Amino acid sequence: MEKIDDNSIALVITSPPYPMIEMWDKIFSEQNSEIGLAIEEGEGDKAFKLMHAELYKVWKEIKRILIIGGIVCINIGDATRTINKNFQLFPSHATIINQFLHLGFQSLPEIIWRKQTNAPNKFMGSGMMPPGAYVTLEHEFILLFRKGHKRSFPNEILKEKRKESSYFWEERNLWFSDLWSDLKGVNQRIKKENIRKRSAAYPFELAYRLINMFSIKEDIVLDPFLGTGTTLFAAMTSERNSIGYETDSKFKPLIEEGIKSLKNFANNYVDKRIKSHLNFIDKRNKIKDFNKYYNKQYGFPVITNQEKLIKIPKIKEIKTNNNSEYEVFYD
Repeated sequence: MEKIDDNSIALVITSPPYPMIEMWDKIFSEQNSEIGLAIEEGEGDKAFKLMHAELYKVWKEIKRILIIGGIVCINIGDATRTINKNFQLFPSHATIINQFLHLGFQSLPEIIWRKQTNAPNKFMGSGMMPPGAYVTLEHEFILLFRKGHKRSFPNEILKEKRKESSYFWEERNLWFSDLWSDLKGVNQRIKKENIRKRSAAYPFELAYRLINMFSIKEDIVLDPFLGTGTTLFAAMTSERNSIGYETDSKFKPLIEEGIKSLKNFANNYVDKRIKSHLNFIDKRNKIKDFNKYYNKQYGFPVITNQEKLIKIPKIKEIKTNNNSEYEVFYD
């Protein structure tokens, strides 16, 4: 990421390869051959530490490019694995927290993303006899960090953009809970030939929420482990600039396909967001018919004064400037 200027990124959203999840062994081993050797020799703890040493290189670079007050959001799951007939947990979330604290970041309250599952057997191990069964992992973490003190908005232009970037009262109540149980995971299997069979993709809604929670319009959002491009799609939908890095060039056609279909998807998503707000207001008015504030852009009621200037634009056109750069125009 040497091409990115110091102190230029407002928000990082990413899901890195998960250490000690078997599908990622090859990618980590390509970065450091000692990792593959440690796994072959049954040294799980050593491999785990070496994998996180590779991720630390990215976190260190993020510290350089993030603005003061900028936020980092990392979706990560812990791993369970049996090595040398010994089953154990490899706590990636705790390791990453320690790494960011070591780098001088401030740790913020994290979000537990409890994935919905239809699995009938919610345990691992030897059935009904203690103590050989193990708790099933049905959640992942969204770790939140801030570089330095709380972000300031020193001029009127930034203050105005911040007001336009506000979210609805009922969205605040849902989004800023420490437990997200309403988001389903996405299918990790990739059907394209000549590409790895799985990704670490999270749902569009997850990235969209985080972008609207922790950035303002025209900020730059970064995803250093881009994968299928979800962070970029959510940033485009939210009127943010974005940069993504992906070492596997075979993901490029998937990202390009996503951008081609993004306009309709994004605009439908905006319509649903506004419709959801109107439904909320309608239900609230049936209980208490009193609307004190109205949004200036749309004319509909809102709950607080801070929602009066919200603007949620729709995508008018997406133009390609070159093979890896896109420009989005909004209504």
